Amino acid sequence: MTAIILFAPLVGAIICGLFWRMIGERAGMITATGLLFLACFLSWIVFFTVGEPQSITLLRWIDSGSLVADWAIRLDRLTAIMLVVVTTVSAFVHLYSFGYMDHDINFPEGEPYKARFFAFLSLFSFAMLALVTADNLVQMFFGWEGVGLASYLLIGFYYRKESAGEAAMKAFIVNRVGDFGFALGIAGLFFMVDSVQLNDVFAAAPTLAESTVSFLWRDWNAANLLAFLLFVGAMGKSAQFFLHTWLPDAMEGPTPVSALIHAATMVTAGVFLVCRMSPLMEYAADTRTFIVYIGAITAFFAATIGLVQNDIKRVIAYSTCSQLGYMFVAAGVGMYSAAMFHLLTHAFFKAMLFLGAGSVIHGMHHEQDMRNYGGLKAKLPVTYWIMMIGTLAITGVGIPLTGIGFAGFISKDAIIESAWAGGTTASSFGFWMLVIAAAFTSFYSWRLMFMTFYGKPKGDHHTHEHAHESPRVMLIPLVALAFGAAFSGMIWHGSFFGHTEQVARFFEIPLAAEATAETNGAVATEEHAEAATEGHGADAGAQHEAFGGAPGQGAIFFGPDNHVLTNAHEAPVWVKVSPFIAMLLGFGLSWLFYVRSPQLPAQLAKNQPVLYRFLLNKWYFDEIYDAIFVRPVRALGRLLWKRGDVSIIDGGINGLAMGIIPYFTRLAGRAQSGYIFHYAAAMVVGIVVLVTWMSIVGN
Repeated sequence: MTAIILFAPLVGAIICGLFWRMIGERAGMITATGLLFLACFLSWIVFFTVGEPQSITLLRWIDSGSLVADWAIRLDRLTAIMLVVVTTVSAFVHLYSFGYMDHDINFPEGEPYKARFFAFLSLFSFAMLALVTADNLVQMFFGWEGVGLASYLLIGFYYRKESAGEAAMKAFIVNRVGDFGFALGIAGLFFMVDSVQLNDVFAAAPTLAESTVSFLWRDWNAANLLAFLLFVGAMGKSAQFFLHTWLPDAMEGPTPVSALIHAATMVTAGVFLVCRMSPLMEYAADTRTFIVYIGAITAFFAATIGLVQNDIKRVIAYSTCSQLGYMFVAAGVGMYSAAMFHLLTHAFFKAMLFLGAGSVIHGMHHEQDMRNYGGLKAKLPVTYWIMMIGTLAITGVGIPLTGIGFAGFISKDAIIESAWAGGTTASSFGFWMLVIAAAFTSFYSWRLMFMTFYGKPKGDHHTHEHAHESPRVMLIPLVALAFGAAFSGMIWHGSFFGHTEQVARFFEIPLAAEATAETNGAVATEEHAEAATEGHGADAGAQHEAFGGAPGQGAIFFGPDNHVLTNAHEAPVWVKVSPFIAMLLGFGLSWLFYVRSPQLPAQLAKNQPVLYRFLLNKWYFDEIYDAIFVRPVRALGRLLWKRGDVSIIDGGINGLAMGIIPYFTRLAGRAQSGYIFHYAAAMVVGIVVLVTWMSIVGN
């Protein structure tokens, strides 16, 4: 079954991409979409039936000395979560694209492009599935690079648009920076462990924590260094601070691409990598501290930029960047299950928001500037309610101190409580940054809703007159994803963030009591249970149970000193309600600025021009990178071209061919006089030279 899930999208990509002329373009699109829905259906079966972690070997892939890598599927709860995320979002994006990509204005009438687009979508899905099912780091790197290739093809799909080509190149180059760190991490692990198999790496994690490795002229703790290098790869793929600049520009691709790649799947690959490598991360405390700081800064700075963006897709793109920061903070404090929880819920509501934005763009004849929207609630009623659900989910609307609320309310609060429970300076910093980012998220999310659907129509009058709701084939995926945005948090709260025993059972993690029972017998377990019941009650005893097992025994690993889950449940009331208060504050300010007093934003921008330009220009990261990296590289390229290539290489070859050789040719030509006595004299001189040389050598 898992092999079908993995290869069904690849088969769809091959049929749709190579054989569509034989079966027809629409038949190829239907085939690719049908195979994705088949993979989606089977993925949900796997999700509800997966048991203990297992490895399913498909074939021997690499066998060179001690480097052995089978193409195998690692099937556990972590894999199952990613399977449903990737295939569900991808299947609905395929279906949505039937309507959105129909009669695309970027292609002239009669030019076939749909089969190519669907083939790229399916190719991306296969690469992502290869990544999340990998049982060794080389196979994971294959999928990692595969999604990079597919994203390049999809971002630059509008190949006639120069901006799309530049965005695709930018994404490809920036990700190569992170991928270089990932490749170094894999090489380092192979050097230290002599294996790339995940089970071998996990088993060696305690040893790595006590080992040192030389790198860049000094010795480092092996676990910290290797975990850091892997995280560099995650920074690039998940668009974290310093390596984030490619994500907003990737909105140049078609909107379904934004929903598939940059909201729910590819950008979460970095979060998945950190959680997959939790056995190593638990022994790399310094690296996890770094992860917390990077995640918290990313959540904050991306939210500040989202406050002033006017392109509807870019607002959602920076929201994605910010939400990924939340996930990394959770993973950095050791609450990997909370990171995966938000990854799951975020996939539903963020994909729905992107597709909802695509519905607005489609209805407004490809207008993306929110300043030209307004009053669309009556024109696009279904899209309005769908995006309202997504906004309620991402801003965290729910009933405080209960498990009732939209998906983002449940999963985001779990991360913020975990950050508070981290008990370190880094986690405290992360807590406050995430609470502030929650207020900003609420502000820009409601700003998007108010500017798009409320107030008076702005911009082109003709466009508003002909604004229309999207076709049913585009609305069905929105409705389906809305159920996940509304209910996924409440359904799976206990499995991801419940009592220790619940989380352990869901992720197949042994409990410390079970390990004690294996060593000391069942009596020890009974005594522990009785003591827990007497001290805290039966329910509290389950909550204060400790995770156990060796690294790699469960889908994720919690070290013996990791008590973040227990501490998070004991967080004070003010910690638990702080995200809700931040949400209300953001909503209130947004309502004041864009409904009650619409003139305030312009006045504030005029009064604070430096701050406004700073945020509007995205903290000037593009300009800084252009000055530090792009311009010097271009200058070096021009130098090597004009001085090295043109002057030295071309000049040298041209000088040799057109100067030196003709000169000696002319000299040789003069020797050909045609007089016999000249040739006789030359022969005599030659004989004299030869005899003299032989006489000298002979002596």
